[in-house]
Amino acid sequence: MKILAQSREETASVAETFLAGLIPSKKATVVALQGDLGAGKTAFTQGLAWALGVEETVTSPTFVIEKIYKLPLGAKFNHLIHFDCYRLESPQELMTLGFKEILADPGNLIVLEWPERVAAILPTETKTIIFHFIDETTREIIYAD
Repeated sequence: MKILAQSREETASVAETFLAGLIPSKKATVVALQGDLGAGKTAFTQGLAWALGVEETVTSPTFVIEKIYKLPLGAKFNHLIHFDCYRLESPQELMTLGFKEILADPGNLIVLEWPERVAAILPTETKTIIFHFIDETTREIIYAD
């Protein structure tokens, strides 16, 4: 699916539609967000968080690497775990954060920005979304249905 989002609100709406199509499995659900700086990855994650009922402000975990949001009862998942892998030197650094254990929990929705830095350890079932900066207000968002 290829969509042009012309605002943060439209990006959030795309995230909500994407979330509706996710089916939790026997392990964590992993979503890899690829795109340059400013391409809409964090805005998309904010849309996911909002659709899942997160009430706190969601920002990119650039310096802390990982943020975990406990989701309300009745949400499709128990936790939204947001990783920003931009500053990681190797996939092993993600493993030291307990990534193996996080992957094992089917109640986790894991969203990774800059997944190319840790591609070697991502599960084959990872869902990839590609973001392209078109202009100051427009982003192209591409993902498989």
